[in-house]
Amino acid sequence: MANLTALLIDAAIFVLCPWILWRLLHKALPIAVLPILVGIGLAVWHVPVQQMGIPSVYGNNIGWVAVLVLAFTAGLEMWQHPGGEPSGQDFVQPTIGRLFGGAAVALGIPFLVGSFLAYTVFLHLHGWQAPAASPWVAAASIGLCIAVSALPVLIGVVRELDTSQKPLGQLALKLAVVDDAALWIGLAALQFAARGSAALHGWTGLEVLAIVLLLGLAAAGYWASRHFRHPPLVVIWLAVPIYLAAGSWASMQLGLHELIGAYFAGAIMPPSWVRRLPVESVGTFALIWFAPMFFGHSGLHINGDALTWPSVVASLSLVVISMVTKIAAVYLYPPAAGLKPRQALGVGALLQCKGLMEIVAATILHGQGMLSDFGFASLMVLAVISTTLTGPLFRLFSPRSASTTHA
Repeated sequence: MANLTALLIDAAIFVLCPWILWRLLHKALPIAVLPILVGIGLAVWHVPVQQMGIPSVYGNNIGWVAVLVLAFTAGLEMWQHPGGEPSGQDFVQPTIGRLFGGAAVALGIPFLVGSFLAYTVFLHLHGWQAPAASPWVAAASIGLCIAVSALPVLIGVVRELDTSQKPLGQLALKLAVVDDAALWIGLAALQFAARGSAALHGWTGLEVLAIVLLLGLAAAGYWASRHFRHPPLVVIWLAVPIYLAAGSWASMQLGLHELIGAYFAGAIMPPSWVRRLPVESVGTFALIWFAPMFFGHSGLHINGDALTWPSVVASLSLVVISMVTKIAAVYLYPPAAGLKPRQALGVGALLQCKGLMEIVAATILHGQGMLSDFGFASLMVLAVISTTLTGPLFRLFSPRSASTTHA
């Protein structure tokens, strides 16, 4: 009974209150940001919510499963085309080479600049040294969080754009898909790098089974996409939990985070199957009603004493570094031929959004000792600020829509 009471209080604080605030603000802020702000506020002011059993056991589990579902649907979103077909386009659709080149530049410049500054400046600040990683791994962890773009949040942003702005939003989504995949690959590589040679020591049959399972899922997805494109819908729904559970378990057995496996499990499902699933509805439901407990607990886990004035200044510095490098990268190497300067700046403004992906990545890295409390707190603040500023920055930089011009 005590656990159930704690769950109800947990849900009231981190689900109901943020939802009410979200509605009162007319959805001006992403729903993922609000429970984090609540959690950070409780941590900074040292509110004794632990005496009420917060975070609750059930709330932790429900929030965790919801974020697994979000990671899985983020993988599935690779095969979606949200927002409808773009219209009013006045630039050439990029080739695959140009798209991947643009994505590499948009991700690489912020990552390299962020990692360099983290290694030479931030890691020398008090409390920024990672407890369980070498300095270069800690610097690369910060650089990766600075470079990431928020695919799930961007999908929602693009759906709300004017029709004349949709082509830019669709272009940003294509880049974000590549960046999102690179994020999860980077997280896996960093976790292997942090463990060093120990990553391969003590392997048992379970690790081998995990690799075989992942390869089997990929092979099954490839076969089904060619020879079993339109199975009964019940078969697809039965495959979903199998892919999600198998991918999460396999990545955990390999010493990686379960969210990495959940993402790739979604990405390797047959595209023709994915298009018959209500990916958006499931992701939105999990995001609004269950995942806020994970986000709120992430904010609550911040060391309130780590948010000192120097830490806040560092957070604002990270915001500037993240925004300037991302927007400059897209401006210097536009991902499509014929992009006007304001269009390139608009795409860069969308891609600098951190949102859910950076929150999840920072939580993973902090939980494995690859980020300090100070670094984790600053990156959470970065995620909140960059996500909040995405809409205003896009409206500032992007070309004026026809409706705005004639208003």
